[in-house]
Amino acid sequence: MDEKRTVKVSKYLSKHLRHRPERLGITLDPHGWVEVDELLGACARNGFTITPEELDHVVAVNDKQRFAVDAGRIRANQGHSVTVDLDLPPAAPPSYLYHGTIAQALDSIRSEGLRPMNRHHVHLSPDRATAVRVGARRGVPVVLSVDAGAMHRAGHLFHVSANGVWLTDAVPPAFLRLRE
Repeated sequence: MDEKRTVKVSKYLSKHLRHRPERLGITLDPHGWVEVDELLGACARNGFTITPEELDHVVAVNDKQRFAVDAGRIRANQGHSVTVDLDLPPAAPPSYLYHGTIAQALDSIRSEGLRPMNRHHVHLSPDRATAVRVGARRGVPVVLSVDAGAMHRAGHLFHVSANGVWLTDAVPPAFLRLRE
């Protein structure tokens, strides 16, 4: 499977497993899972055929490990705008986590902090390099350090998804520092 097809399938799956399952005619269970056969059938009925081998490839090689497969079911690891409970237990974060963004967002972030926007959680990276890649998707990246240890001590909950992305409800401005 070539890289262009891999990216196209990954984006298609992300769109429908995270944001628009109804457009495919599938229903995610309360934890975001859907049967693989149901998903592949729905994709084919909607004119975007994905073979089981292609699906396995995308799940295995996706650089962000966006998807999980278990017992014949698949789900997105995080990033949903539809209501799902990923059933992730609270976890103690490392002292610092990172968030990649762009300069145009800084004024809002400085005044309001990080908010989940149209998702359920704010996504934080475990290292600066990952945050740079995340921020670069929308332009020249800016990396913010999040004092996750202090947030945790102040009572903020954190969860870590299967692919290592840290999730929290919001990050108040007091816990943010611009990384130059």
